[in-house]
Parts: sequence; structure tokens; C-alpha cells
Amino acid sequence: MSEKDENMMNEEIMEESFETESPKSSDKKNQKRWYIVHTYSGYENKVKSNLEKRIEYMNMADKIFRVEVPQKTITQIKSGRKQEKEEKIFPGYVLVEMIMDEDSWYVVRHTAGVTKFVGSAKKPIPAKDSEIKKIIHRSTAQTQKIEMDIKVGEKVRITSGPFAEFVGDITEVYPDKAKLRAMVSIFGRETPVELEYKQIQKL
Repeated sequence: MSEKDENMMNEEIMEESFETESPKSSDKKNQKRWYIVHTYSGYENKVKSNLEKRIEYMNMADKIFRVEVPQKTITQIKSGRKQEKEEKIFPGYVLVEMIMDEDSWYVVRHTAGVTKFVGSAKKPIPAKDSEIKKIIHRSTAQTQKIEMDIKVGEKVRITSGPFAEFVGDITEVYPDKAKLRAMVSIFGRETPVELEYKQIQKL
């Protein structure tokens, strides 16, 4: 799956997470629920920080409980060096656990960087609890996406697995799976081997 396809799928998940919520359940007063807030792209963490400050300053901790920016860890390997960075799972969205009323709506909606609540045009609709649990679990599951600057034709040394210490020529690269295929000479015969990025070292 390409990065563009993954982003489109993520947006569909965010839209679907509130679609089947009934108006009756969203009208219950004093009920703590999760809401999805749309932000300017790249401002997700800033919105989280700004909102948390407003919650404290305006004494709203009894109505706005958690602000989450779902992220995943990406490991990049460039020139043999490993670097880790955080990447947004749903760029442009922030999750807010809150009791919805006029005061809490005002605090969130008028936080710098927030463009709107996701839901109907007239009234925010709470997200489905089952979807929010999946999103938060996905964010805290410690899964890593590995990126590596390699291309077909380059040589790599295998560092682990049954072919450790062999050298191979890359024939195919699957960046979405963090895998590649290389031709390795085993007993004088060229053999195709599928490897994960974490199993190889670029020469």
C-alpha cells in the first residue's frame, strides 16, 4: 500500500468512526465521549498543547479529559545510521475526550489551529468507542515502520537469519512492507531471497 493510499484509508476510518452514532445517544447529557477535531495540517501537536493549556487556564478539567494525537514510530536507515521519528497516523485530526456542552465546545472550537469538529454541520457527533479504542491501540502498539534509502541494483550484506553474512544484489524493493528481494550466490547458484529491511546492511 502506497503512502497516498494509506492516508486515504486513514481519512475513511476517521469519517466512518462517527457515521453510525445515533442522535439519541449523542444527546445524553453529562456523558464523557470521544470527539474528533479537524486541524490545520501540521498543527496537530500545537493544537494539543494549546488546548491542554486552555483546559488548565479555564478550569475545564472536569469536562475535557484527554487530548490525543495518534502517532506511530518510523525507523529510518540512511547511510547505515538508524534514526527514529514520530509520524501522525491521521494527519489533520486530534482526538478529544470530553463532556459536550456549550462551554466545553467553546473551549475546543476556539483553540488556535482547530478548524471544526467532525460530524454534522450543526452539532458535533461523538465517535464510536470501538473505533477510538482501535485508533489508540494502534498508536500505542509499539509497531515500527522502517524506511531505508535503497534501490534495485545495490548490494547488501545480510546480517541475520539463515543467510547471515551472505552478500546479495537487490532485484526488487517493497517499501510499503519494509522488505526486498535479492539474488544471493549459494553454492555457486544464484538464489532469490526475500528479506526484511532489519535483516540487511547496505554496502
